[in-house]
Amino acid sequence: MKRSSVRVLGSLLALSCAGGGGVLLAQQASPAGVPNPGAVPPALLQPGDGVITLRARARLVLLDVVVTNGKGKSVVGLTGADFTLLEDGVPQVLSSFQEHHPITVEQAAKTAVKLPPNHFTNYDPVPNESAATVILMDALDTPAAAQMYLREQLIAYMKTVPAGRKIAIFQLGMQMRMVQGFTSDPDLLLRAVESSKRDGIQSSLLLNGPYLQLRQQHLIEGMQQLGRYLAGYPGRKNLIWFTARVPYAVYGGGIGNPFPDMTSFIDDFSKTTDVLTLSRVAVYPVDSRGLQSGPGFSAANAGNNAGSIGRFETRQFYQHGDLDDVAEATGGKAFYNTNGLKDAIAEVVDTGSNYYTLSYNPSNHDWDGSYRKLQVKLAEQGLHLEYRRGYYARNDEVAESRHMAQLQNHRRRLPMPTDGKSLPPTLSAAMMMGAPAPKDIIFLANVTPAIEVSKVKGDETLPKGNYLDKKYGRSGYRDYEIHYSVDTQTMQLTPTPDLNYHGRMELVVVVYDDMGQVVNSKATQVPLDVDEASYHHMMRSGLGVDQSIAIPVKGNYFLRMGVYDVSGNKIGTLEVPVDQIKLGLPQSAAVAKP
Repeated sequence: MKRSSVRVLGSLLALSCAGGGGVLLAQQASPAGVPNPGAVPPALLQPGDGVITLRARARLVLLDVVVTNGKGKSVVGLTGADFTLLEDGVPQVLSSFQEHHPITVEQAAKTAVKLPPNHFTNYDPVPNESAATVILMDALDTPAAAQMYLREQLIAYMKTVPAGRKIAIFQLGMQMRMVQGFTSDPDLLLRAVESSKRDGIQSSLLLNGPYLQLRQQHLIEGMQQLGRYLAGYPGRKNLIWFTARVPYAVYGGGIGNPFPDMTSFIDDFSKTTDVLTLSRVAVYPVDSRGLQSGPGFSAANAGNNAGSIGRFETRQFYQHGDLDDVAEATGGKAFYNTNGLKDAIAEVVDTGSNYYTLSYNPSNHDWDGSYRKLQVKLAEQGLHLEYRRGYYARNDEVAESRHMAQLQNHRRRLPMPTDGKSLPPTLSAAMMMGAPAPKDIIFLANVTPAIEVSKVKGDETLPKGNYLDKKYGRSGYRDYEIHYSVDTQTMQLTPTPDLNYHGRMELVVVVYDDMGQVVNSKATQVPLDVDEASYHHMMRSGLGVDQSIAIPVKGNYFLRMGVYDVSGNKIGTLEVPVDQIKLGLPQSAAVAKP
């Protein structure tokens, strides 16, 4: 984003906090102004909208390579001529070569914008030109004591995270739960981890015994959901997976080759890791149990030390070998036998953000489904390379169509509107939970929750314009006032012979639970009919518009807001964890009703 965008955001912040100015346009009742927007029932998100189709018959192979020296530091400044890439032992000709670096602390500091509490924006001062990091806390396979230590290590890291690093946080329990979507704001990340800590330790009772198969099912489904979420984000994603082990039964009698390429995933939807391969995800498994000592050193096992130590070491050997296999197959690195979980995160964020992307058209044109081994060599000796070690070369359009249908069936729907209208496909896709946030329209949202909790009793109906499910209405909800301060410079308004300007904007807000289910939604139509003087004022100061939505009191929820320029077909969206919206703050003058 250029400096002009920083200036615009500053103007919107002043508009949101101070009131007046551009807010006048949203409050005028005259024909020349913008009428108070009326709410319409929730719109339908079309299933399958926005699905990114990656076709098996594509002949271009992408390979991300991380290069480090003997001290584990990133090696930068290499050129395409330094690399030799072989497929099944045959040298390949590179079609393109690109080096990626994270934004520097100095660059991040120049573009940083500090917002007041309860103010959120889709303006991103740090473009995602490098790798992003995903932290996954696997509660299904992590003992309670290890979970507690992991949370403390995450909090410690978030207090020192370098500026400009994009990080998302997930937790895997009985289902995959988003704790925090991608953000480079260290304060948001710290609050998200602290909030996750307050949620308590998740049960890890499915570690062994008859529940192992159920745990594997939850792992597979959760990883598939995560892969679909990450598919929409460009570039490399470094997935730091805090777990205790990879369950054998997922891959049969051993890890084998757990990360085949796309076509195997198309043929068998239960192949978890294919989704990650498709999404350019490098997995960094970290043994969350830290440094372990064998039970043979315990006084309780004093009479059988040799046997206990041997069984422990054998188990550790295979478990850590599985972690190594997962990392090697996806281009990551495994960490185990270390209590420095914070240091492991720092290493992944640093080295995984400095990488090279190689692409080539395979010289072998026979796409027969065979597994092709990849090997990358460097002219300079003594360097360590991390990259995906192979892929399956198949072209099955029938299986691909079946796979796309399965993805579409997993899409969530908003409640059907009473007027039969639906959102445009592009807007529907942009409003999906966790979807990449378009930034064609930049806006600032000041969110103010009501202090009082509302409930409905018996057969009472919710107030007009409140589309919350009845079960939430009975258990209690709060109304959240949203004041949008919109940068109108990129919007399209059509001039007419009478020297007026006309356009239409739509505000859409959706409340999701942490499993991705829609809890509430609302769409608000905002016709823009302004005279010439108001138009120029709006271009200078922005536009302020109000909207409200009800959110249940109990549970974890995400608030996704969208601004849609109907005439120009431009979209801006923003997603905020509801637990990051503070109660009891004074209401902004811009939010107060006239």
